[in-house]
Amino acid sequence: MRAVIQRVTQASCTVDGKVTGKIGVGFLVLLGIEDADTTDDLKWLAQKITSMRVFGDENGLMNKSLADVDGDILLISQFTLFAQTKKGNRPGFIRAAKPDKAIPMYEQMISELEKLTGRKVATGIFGADMKISLLNDGPVTIVMDTKDKDNH
Repeated sequence: MRAVIQRVTQASCTVDGKVTGKIGVGFLVLLGIEDADTTDDLKWLAQKITSMRVFGDENGLMNKSLADVDGDILLISQFTLFAQTKKGNRPGFIRAAKPDKAIPMYEQMISELEKLTGRKVATGIFGADMKISLLNDGPVTIVMDTKDKDNH
């Protein structure tokens, strides 16, 4: 499971001209799911996202978490995070989970994030042609991969 986490002052997702999810201060999380991903991976990643201290404190240091700033999450499924680009010019997506695995895991991630934050998670629509708008704050962008969770 791979996530690109962007600290934002605002973000939204639009599908067919309709806003499906919108947040103010918080995280835009692009989530890629692969076949090898487990519930343990999902829980680990959700905990890391919600606990990450990248918001500025009174001294301008990155010491505050999502909860500390009353922030929200916009979660977008993005299989292209598993693009394979080693050969040729057209990326391959063989590692990305197919919808029958990815959709339940995406929905489980929404539930887990809501449980951990006590807040509704804004979303896109799985598999749709989504238009994402964001104002990256900092910019702060962090890439996480559950394959790294055991490497200290």
